[in-house]
Amino acid sequence: MQEEPFVNTVRGMLTDPVEFIEHSSKLKLRSYQVEVARAVVESVIFKRGLSFVVLFPRQSGKNELQAQIETYLLAYLQEFDAEIIKVSPTWRPQSINAMRRLERVLQKNALTHGEWKKESGYIYRCGTARIFFLSGAPEANIVGATASALLEVDEAQDLEIEKYDKDIAPMAASTNATRIFWGTAWTSQTLLARELRAAREAERQDGQRRVFVVDAERVAAEVPAYGKFVAAQVARLGRSHPLVRTQFYSEEIDGEGGMFPVERRLRMQGSHLASDRPAPGRIYALLLDVAGEDEAAEQGGDPAGWALKNPGRDATALTVVEVDLTTLEDPQLRAPTYRCVHRRQWLGVRHTDLYAELLILANAWQARWLVVDATGVGAGLAAFLRRSLPGRVAPFQFNAASKSKLGWDFLSVVDSGRWKEPAGSPGALDSLFQRQLQHCQYEITSGPDKRMSWGVPDGARDPANGEPVHDDLLLSAALSAVLDTQPWGSTSPALVVAGRDPLKDLDSGF
Repeated sequence: MQEEPFVNTVRGMLTDPVEFIEHSSKLKLRSYQVEVARAVVESVIFKRGLSFVVLFPRQSGKNELQAQIETYLLAYLQEFDAEIIKVSPTWRPQSINAMRRLERVLQKNALTHGEWKKESGYIYRCGTARIFFLSGAPEANIVGATASALLEVDEAQDLEIEKYDKDIAPMAASTNATRIFWGTAWTSQTLLARELRAAREAERQDGQRRVFVVDAERVAAEVPAYGKFVAAQVARLGRSHPLVRTQFYSEEIDGEGGMFPVERRLRMQGSHLASDRPAPGRIYALLLDVAGEDEAAEQGGDPAGWALKNPGRDATALTVVEVDLTTLEDPQLRAPTYRCVHRRQWLGVRHTDLYAELLILANAWQARWLVVDATGVGAGLAAFLRRSLPGRVAPFQFNAASKSKLGWDFLSVVDSGRWKEPAGSPGALDSLFQRQLQHCQYEITSGPDKRMSWGVPDGARDPANGEPVHDDLLLSAALSAVLDTQPWGSTSPALVVAGRDPLKDLDSGF
């Protein structure tokens, strides 16, 4: 039976992958996709065994390009017993999503429509050519597979180096298969970063291009809507935010280091003045970090009476912020701005006494929200406050995952210019806050969850006076990120019925 003319035409285009992809899928490849497609296909077909590194920004067409290249190779190699292996950091959702994309492209392509088969739930076959989808999770048992044509490692920045070296790299060891590492930039300690350095060195030696790094500006030059999308992310998070730098501008960041360098601290500087009184018509919120590491319940006491075992070790810190809602109307920011106006600290104060003072402060500042560290002994204090201030208390529990997210979210607040420190001569606690910023360190773990460990290291001391440096004021400020998630449609009046000036009842000697 004679083939349809269109199928004959597509088959004749197999010598040109770009023409094949565009004609058979009705998809116009972007210039940066064309470069990658030609280089990878030529290395596979001519058995050059090159190792490529491709860094694309998020949502710029990486996954679609992968599926189109895979479809082309399955069609071209269907009579050659070729085997392609694609490894993703996780089976669900990453491998599952990659298989769904390939199925869609195979089904739409004129040459592979109805000609492909799925085997064993993770293998796709055209003729005798096959592609295997595997998980690169640390616990995955994938030893023994062989890539005769191509070995793909997707989201290589999230795959453990040890897993790759031990279980995945040998898959192409005896076949001279082409290798390609796909991903987005992350830290300099990832598998992707290591392979990027190796590929650049190989380029330097023989002049054969192996590295394809694309940033948001190049994508935006061909897709104006993408430029608008990235501009909104930059406005919301800030150009220096790690996620903006890596996910959109393909810039590596350090895996560890100082979290608040000079340029970030300068961005936090405001033009307003500190105050110990609320101004009429303004909206305020209170952010409370409860002393934590040496907390212990007193013998026979209830949770409201929990106190510090070693009061000199840590402190309960309160930050009062004025909430500027005008930036909620900014179509790109859509979040409030927070101006620090006042700070307080308590050392070794019983939580029953602290509870009473916080009620007075909430009344004095007419606080719309009180964000409370509800971790450990803070849970009791938070519970009492929620009963007394219904609908106004947002508890926050610290653990490794929630603190990581809080750190990323606070950087978004800072880098988008939405945290402002008071101008003028700093008070004692303002200066202490700056020292905590300077001493704060971070470390980013490997893996797809992008978890960040951050804070002032235990034992840190101020080199100027040798005094210990903690991070209670810093954690208090970081709780402002919780305010981003609160409803701001209503700015109801006082949380507590006002009587005499409550600030006169407090010792404001800090």
